[in-house]
Parts: sequence; C-alpha cells; structure tokens
Amino acid sequence: MTTPASGDAAGPGRVEFSTTDPERAIAYLSHVYRTSLRVSGARDGYLHRHARADGGLFAIDDVWLPLHVDVRQEPLDSLIIVQIDSGRMERECGDVSERFLGGDVFVDAEPSLPATLRMLGVEARTVMLDLGVLAKVAATSPARVAGPIRLTSFKPRSALAGLQWQRTVALLRDMLENSEAAAQPLIRGSAARMLAASVLTTFPNTAIIDPTAQDRRDATSTTVRRAIAFIEQHPHADISVADIAAAANVSIRAVQFAFRRQLDTTPMAYLRAVRLDRAHNDLLATDPRHGDTVTGIAARWGFFSGSRFAAQYRRAYGVTPRDTLHHG
Repeated sequence: MTTPASGDAAGPGRVEFSTTDPERAIAYLSHVYRTSLRVSGARDGYLHRHARADGGLFAIDDVWLPLHVDVRQEPLDSLIIVQIDSGRMERECGDVSERFLGGDVFVDAEPSLPATLRMLGVEARTVMLDLGVLAKVAATSPARVAGPIRLTSFKPRSALAGLQWQRTVALLRDMLENSEAAAQPLIRGSAARMLAASVLTTFPNTAIIDPTAQDRRDATSTTVRRAIAFIEQHPHADISVADIAAAANVSIRAVQFAFRRQLDTTPMAYLRAVRLDRAHNDLLATDPRHGDTVTGIAARWGFFSGSRFAAQYRRAYGVTPRDTLHHG
C-alpha cells in the first residue's frame, strides 16, 4: 500500500494538498503514488488538488488535475479502481489500449504488469486496495488465504454494478471523515473487506463462490459450534470469515454453507449480532455523564454507521440505543 506524502493534515487518516504550480503538483503526486509522471500542456494559475482519506489497507483519493499528464505505472501491491468525474484517461496495459470518459468506473491496470496512462484534465476519485485483502476475502480455504485472484475484466459487470461501487466508496469515504469511527481497528478492517467484496461483486473474476461437495459434507453442526465458540471468544478482534473458517478447520464456503443450513444466517451476520449484544451491555453499564456516547460505543464494536446501528439495535431490543444509554 502506498503511504501518503506529507501535506496539510486535515484530521486522522486524511491528507490534503493543493497548489497552482503544476511542477509542484507533479512532484507531490509522483511521491504519493511512487511512480513516474511527466507533464505536457501545463499552464500556471490552475488549481491542482489531491485529498486522501487513508483507511490503512485502503485509501480513497480525490484528484483534481487540470493538466495533460503521462504516467508510467510499475507493478503494484495494490489494486486501483478509478471513477472519472470529468476529463479523459487513456491506458495501455499488456496488449490492451482503452479510453475512459466522465462517468466511467474501471480498474486502472493489471497489478502485475506495467502500464502507461495518459490523463487529460482529469477530476477523479480513486480507491487503492491492498491485494492481500482481496485474496483473503476471495480465498476458498484456510490453506489458500493468500492465493491469487485474477480479474477477468477491468470494467464493471454492468452499469448497475458500477453505480453500486460508487455508492459503496461514497459510504466508506464518509466513514473515514468521522475521526471517531475511523480510529477503530474493527471498523477499518471491516471497511477494507467490504471494499474487497465489492470489487469481487463489481468486476468479473476467477474467485469460486459456490460450495463444493466437500464443503457440503463439512457444513455440519460441529462446524457451526466451533465457529460460534471462536466468534464469542474474539468479538473485540478484527476477524474475518477466513479466520472463522480456519478456527473451524474448514473452507470459507463450508462455514458459510453451514451457517445458512443450520442457522439461516452467515458467519459475519452472527459476529455482528454478538457485537451488537456487547454494545448493548456497554450501553447498560455506561454512565453518559462520564462522556461516553452512543457513537463511541457503536464504533468500538465495529459499527461505523450511526443510523444503521440504531436501526439494528431497535429491531433487536425494542428501544433506541440513546434510550438505553440514558435510562439503562
């Protein structure tokens, strides 16, 4: 994952930069993205901006670059997904040349290959996601957690899939703006996995989703008991479905199928229910006069959307979390 260059700090995990000097803008972006940029058609007086919200294993960038810029991108350990708001971008990667315009969503290059990019007056939002997170989310067994997953197309499956990707990124961008939520490891880990899952949903890929015959044989009540024991011992930890499957000594697909078959839910939904219960206990035990808030307690247990937390809480307990905090 690239590390943000130093700039104007705007809160935890956020860096902003702006200048009207095109050479300074290119020097800054070359450092941020650790790549080679060359300017053509530069004119002074135009505002160049870059804002990064850093989630640790992922980052969401907003870029305003009123220049013609040529980029030589070397192989990365991250996947970069671009959403162009305006301008034009051209890419050559392997034997493929493509052009993208405002409104397009696409993967900027095959991570294992070098690419040549040309940006023409681009305003865009980009997402950088650590490839290890993608591999872990797409893994089909504990032994293949780090196995390679290949995208078979760098364009969304459909216009609707591209739109859903934009909505997911906007949601997580708002989450990173909330410094209290963004500071919680559970939330950052969940957000990175949400992005990885969204990549697999948005772009065609080689991940295998359906359970095999062995997965079906492993989808037993014993598997569910092992998984539940692990979840209830580690609700405070940033665990994924791969960790739950490994604890149950089965594949990810097997543990998912077991939960569907035995409990009509998913391992991660069960984990969220356990964390909701822990948040409920904290709300009951906390004195709001000591400064604790519903938002802070929700974030502590991995809930970064206050409205969603409140809705889930009310469905489970029949009252609002605020009522529990103040009258518990």
